[in-house]
Amino acid sequence: MPHAFLSDEWMTEAHAIRAEYQGKTQSVPHTVRMNLVVTEMPFGDGDLNAHLDTTSGDVELNKGHLEVADLEVTIDYVTARAILVEGNPQAGMQAFMAGKIRVQGDMAKLVLLQTMPPDTTARELAERLRAITD
Repeated sequence: MPHAFLSDEWMTEAHAIRAEYQGKTQSVPHTVRMNLVVTEMPFGDGDLNAHLDTTSGDVELNKGHLEVADLEVTIDYVTARAILVEGNPQAGMQAFMAGKIRVQGDMAKLVLLQTMPPDTTARELAERLRAITD
């Protein structure tokens, strides 16, 4: 059953799917610790704080901020969903050029994430995550 991106239900299912793929995808070659502030949430009150961390070799997305991060990205919900669920880098570039994405900290780390070529297993994982997202 599909859930709203970043809802508690979505996070629970996404973590379960990610656990199934543990050790089966290529290791992320770049270490990035990024805090996210997701604005214009369609549920809940106000903004949502989350983080993306690749220090384990996997892309891990969780709620809450890291105490120590390389950068902080403020992004609206629709754009975050387009980038993280739909895998649409053009949506991110357009939003950045329009001033809808704000970056504080080491921007080079963000650029490194965009250069990662997904492997076949990572594409399969992404498809499963899209399937649980309404």
